[in-house]
Amino acid sequence: MISRRGLIFINQKSTHLVALSFIFLLAVVFTPAVSAAYGEDSEKILDNPWDHSPITVYINEKDLPPHYSPTYYEQIEKALEYWEEGGNGNLDYMPVFEIVDSEEADITIRWVENLENVEGVPSGVAGYARPRISGDHFVKVDIVLEVGNYQGKAWRQYGDATMLSISKHELGHALGLGHSDNPRDIMYPKHEMRDNINPILWSKYGDLIRAAGILALAVLLLLGISWQNSRRKRKKLEDKYFK
Repeated sequence: MISRRGLIFINQKSTHLVALSFIFLLAVVFTPAVSAAYGEDSEKILDNPWDHSPITVYINEKDLPPHYSPTYYEQIEKALEYWEEGGNGNLDYMPVFEIVDSEEADITIRWVENLENVEGVPSGVAGYARPRISGDHFVKVDIVLEVGNYQGKAWRQYGDATMLSISKHELGHALGLGHSDNPRDIMYPKHEMRDNINPILWSKYGDLIRAAGILALAVLLLLGISWQNSRRKRKKLEDKYFK
């Protein structure tokens, strides 16, 4: 249980080993609904990387980039629940998370505007996990997620569904999983971004957009009814005068 409420193209993977830490640069843009590949093992970093439970998680809400959406926090919660409920079926243990307000947590998560510009990672990388290892266990994992990337020359913000999938993927690394070669597995390193709804605009104008959608449907319905009535009247006239 969680204790509180809360690329377009990528084909590069970088692994760098220094002392007791290494970094996974994950070139990923994910679909809004990536299905898990149960029964097909992902590559393992460590079988059981944490020597205690619960695994504490700190979600940094202090140093937020300009295009951060408050709805991203909920996506982290959903991603944690996803792995607590079994995830992609490839873990050898059932993780339990506790969200805490401390940077000393086992897993820390923060957002940046764009990893390519802020952290100098290769183009298309959407997030990375940096585990620090002592012996055969993780002692800490730092996760960095970006809030958007470039599509051609234009920068586009990620929607909630994309953020959820990126979060699931990076947390999978934090739980000891490597990449999968199954395109349907959440740990597959390359995915396509499909949701283009700006979450900040949706939070501000979502009700208006929904109302406009309902109004448009109502207009179409009235037009359809009017057309049917006109058709019936015309048929009556045709039957009356063109026998």
